[in-house]
Amino acid sequence: MPLETWLLYSAAALLLSLTPGPNGLLALTSGALYGTRKTLFMVMGGAAGFTIVIALSIAGIGALLQTSAHILIVMKWAGGAYLVWLGIQVWRAPAPQVTLDREMAIPGRGVLFRQGFLAAVSNPKAILFFGAFLTQFIDPDRDLLIQFFVMASTFVMIEIITEVVIASVAHRIRGWLTRSGRRFNQVCGTLFAAIGVSLPFTQ
Repeated sequence: MPLETWLLYSAAALLLSLTPGPNGLLALTSGALYGTRKTLFMVMGGAAGFTIVIALSIAGIGALLQTSAHILIVMKWAGGAYLVWLGIQVWRAPAPQVTLDREMAIPGRGVLFRQGFLAAVSNPKAILFFGAFLTQFIDPDRDLLIQFFVMASTFVMIEIITEVVIASVAHRIRGWLTRSGRRFNQVCGTLFAAIGVSLPFTQ
């Protein structure tokens, strides 16, 4: 993967990680309830789940590319349209509401890992999203396995760092999301739509 493509992919992956979603909200809640150290198990479960989702997405893309290399052009445009639609949905979404129950029992490490894992893989839209997202950066002339390794490892590392930061400043971010989450969603939604419009034109 060329350096400029990787930098663009990393920036888009960071934007995705910062957008409020199931795993980010889990990190926020777990960080506030159990502390950063315990939340690490939930974060690692999410990382494992995201790796599987990205692998399934890449496998699907690879199967389609075996049919016709030109299918990638169609997928890039369809994926761009999906990202624009997703940007509109994020823009319109209300501020996330996080409620904390201090009376709940502290779960074990395995439970936290499973929570993160299931949050990453249980959303059927995840594979569709990564299929749309990753096609914007796939080069059919390069080794697909190497591209999977680069994309998966980059996204997972960004996701881990983002969720650990969220967990470590959970109380402050929780209040900020309540006050400014709507505006934050609008900014992220606008950027997602811009990515969806621009990426199909890139080579």
